[in-house]
Amino acid sequence: MAIITISRGSYSRGKEVAEKVAKKLGYDCISRDILLDASEMFNIPEIKLVRAIEDAPSILDRFNNGKERYVAYIQAALLRYFQEDRMVYHGLAGHFFIKDISHVLKVRIIADIEERVRLEMEREKVSEEKAVRTIKKDDEQRRKWSLFLYGIDTSENSLYDLVIHIKNLNADDASNIICNAASLDRFKTTRESQKRIEDLALSAEVKATLLDLSPYVETTADNGVIHVKARTHEYGKMDIESQLKKLAESVKGVKEVNIRVLPVTHFTD
Repeated sequence: MAIITISRGSYSRGKEVAEKVAKKLGYDCISRDILLDASEMFNIPEIKLVRAIEDAPSILDRFNNGKERYVAYIQAALLRYFQEDRMVYHGLAGHFFIKDISHVLKVRIIADIEERVRLEMEREKVSEEKAVRTIKKDDEQRRKWSLFLYGIDTSENSLYDLVIHIKNLNADDASNIICNAASLDRFKTTRESQKRIEDLALSAEVKATLLDLSPYVETTADNGVIHVKARTHEYGKMDIESQLKKLAESVKGVKEVNIRVLPVTHFTD
């Protein structure tokens, strides 16, 4: 089986393609569901998660780690889904979270600006000028978001296994191409690739759980063993270490926790 992530711009028919692929393969299709799950998992208002993903980063975000915090919540919820396999995911740059997993087929759907403008005008009943402004603003926000968080531009073709242009090819054609690619042996789940995604999922959930205690946390996981590296002020080191350990141990699936706490001035990634 495989996981399929579909990256798309607004009004590029990416949602339609994703739904067709899921139906043909008998896979689950998810997108906004992630926001709802993340909201419930970490008791965060959904509207804040929406803004964290859709809004371009502000100067304030660069200082308080607010956007990274909300992305961590979404990552944890997304990876929980991906552990189940047989999944089509579209939107919110999900491919960044699992870019090194071998059984993930990463797809980008693009469309000409003229077609996107036409669809925006039809659906929103707006002028051509306003439609152009809206689409360009949306594209720029998405680009800034990915550059700010990952240093990667979502429009870069090298990030994807497939880039499909919706023009001469329609949504049905695109879905057939994706289904054929997903059936290749190279995208089948292996024991190693499944372990990798399970480790990532556990690591992400632990990190998201610890963020309220310390916004400067990095985590890795290996078969239930969690390694935590946190940054704090020297005078609070012992106290924060015991709190982090206790909180990490409360996450389901964690067997052992190793904590490394460093003072702020000596913290390195």
